[in-house]
Amino acid sequence: MSRVFLRVFLALAALALWATPSLAAVGCDLNNPERDVPRLFPESTSYQTVYFSIATQGGAPVLKRIENRLGASYLPLYAPIDVPYTRYEIYRDKKKIGYIHGVNQKGQFGGIQLFIAQDLTGRVKTFYLQKITGASASKFRAAKFAKKFEGITLRDFDSYDPVRGKGTGKLARIPNPSPELETDFYGILRGLKKNLVLMDEFVFAAERGKP
Repeated sequence: MSRVFLRVFLALAALALWATPSLAAVGCDLNNPERDVPRLFPESTSYQTVYFSIATQGGAPVLKRIENRLGASYLPLYAPIDVPYTRYEIYRDKKKIGYIHGVNQKGQFGGIQLFIAQDLTGRVKTFYLQKITGASASKFRAAKFAKKFEGITLRDFDSYDPVRGKGTGKLARIPNPSPELETDFYGILRGLKKNLVLMDEFVFAAERGKP
């Protein structure tokens, strides 16, 4: 083996080792579920953690269906088919009362990590921005902004396109708390839709008895 070939081989091997954690980090977990679950579900007494991926839940055909439902093929940019997702199933005593699920989304100054808390019907109870950067991050994290999304369901996106920022209904009436940061505002809305679509695919559709 020549010295040049050896150097190239070692460089590629080092690059592969460096890249692996980056792919693993695409998944979205609560940093502190012991603190965050009771905050998002004050009535909860316990939770269970469920791990899944698109690859294990049907693979390429399911990914294609999800992309079609999202209305744009931006999902693969942040969620490769084999990346693990984390779903928190929330309980009060022995009774399941809801779910928490998070996704990654692109923001103006970096990644956004958006978690939603849903009741058993799929309605949003609240959402939690675990990660968002920039001078106006506090405006998007404000409780009064999160409150505007209470009761939102996937059907609210039937009349609103978060990619173009066009439409009618509840979502169209939610003002951007930081108008100079449209990328973050629409990134949050896209992350919300992505969350709702994934939960519908892997939880609520199965509960309805649909494939």
